[in-house]
Amino acid sequence: MDNFKNPKPKEWLAQDYCLGKIADYKPFNFVDGEGVRNSLYVSGCLFNCKGCFNRRVQNFNYGVPYTKELENQIIEDLAHDYVQGLTLLGGEPFLSTPILIPLVKKVRSIYGDRKDIWSWSGYYWEELLKDSSDKLELLSLVDVLVDGRFDNDKKDLSLQFRGSSNQRIIDVQQSLRQGQVSLWHQGSYH
Repeated sequence: MDNFKNPKPKEWLAQDYCLGKIADYKPFNFVDGEGVRNSLYVSGCLFNCKGCFNRRVQNFNYGVPYTKELENQIIEDLAHDYVQGLTLLGGEPFLSTPILIPLVKKVRSIYGDRKDIWSWSGYYWEELLKDSSDKLELLSLVDVLVDGRFDNDKKDLSLQFRGSSNQRIIDVQQSLRQGQVSLWHQGSYH
């Protein structure tokens, strides 16, 4: 039996769960994707993966409200030449689309493709493609997606940017163009 919940398409909608809170913001780190990154950890996740390393942020009410001041700080921090991009984690980013879509659109309007955007998600690629329009919109704005629920039975600490072997690192834009999953290869952005 799975050690996590498996939603049906459109079963979990951000509008029903997102409380507009974030668990943390970590600028200038090296662990949440390729290069120097600014990482935004949103609050709230329903997957309930056994062995989740961020269990406290599964609560949608955990943390602090996302503010315009924080958004402005993120945009300012991205301006540094040495920052490769923005990373969206959680919690579950695709259940925080009311916060993340406007932020990512602003990043794209200011930086275009000069800064890449990574996201981790408990959703699998195939699930996101069948889900709500807001999840698809956020997906369309992301460059790299680490997909899939953390599976404690497939835990492998030797994997780059993943916790378990069932998770994939997907080149989102290439996958959308090709209509099938295309895995990300190190150095494919910037």
